[in-house]
Order: sequence, then C-alpha cells, then structure tokens
Amino acid sequence: MKSKLSTLILTAVLALSGAAFTGNAYADEGKMVGPVTKIKLAPDGKSATAILKDSKSAELVTITVTDDLTLDKFKDKRIVEGDEIRARFEKDGKNTAKSFKKTAGC
Repeated sequence: MKSKLSTLILTAVLALSGAAFTGNAYADEGKMVGPVTKIKLAPDGKSATAILKDSKSAELVTITVTDDLTLDKFKDKRIVEGDEIRARFEKDGKNTAKSFKKTAGC
C-alpha cells in the first residue's frame, strides 16, 4: 500500500514539474517581416544590432543578432540596409534573434 501511495505521489510531482517547464519553454517570441533600416556591428564582431521596420505596423524594432552565419552575411554585405527580412526573435528585453533571413532567399 505504501509503495502504491509513493508511486502516485511521485507521478503527481513529475506531472507538475513537467507543466512548469513547458511554461518556460514557450517564452514570448516575436515574428516580423520588414526592411532593414540600420545595421550596426559591434567592434569585436561577435554581435550586431539591426533595426527593422515592421511592414504591418510601421514600428521600428531593434533586434540583437549573435549567430555567426548572420554576422558573416552582414560583414560581406549579403544582407544590407534596405533588404526585406523575415525575423523571429526572443522578446527578452534585447530582442535576441532566433532566425534572421531575407524573404527573397539567400
């Protein structure tokens, strides 16, 4: 009887802890499409900030880019001001980019 009760309690605890993790896994995520109005690379080259103009609301959104692939595209001018971008980013105060791609392809 004690083992069944302890198994039931353990199952309940695991279910509740799993529910807590799923809430954190779905943090606020922003998505937008719009032209790049400004790109500023950090002096060390390990990050950049890009300002995009949302095509739906005309709002300017600053996105921090840290992934090497996108930074390389900024450095060799494959992504420049005026390019239309489809971006996904984490709304964490710095709007850290998860995906930053041209809408017309590479």
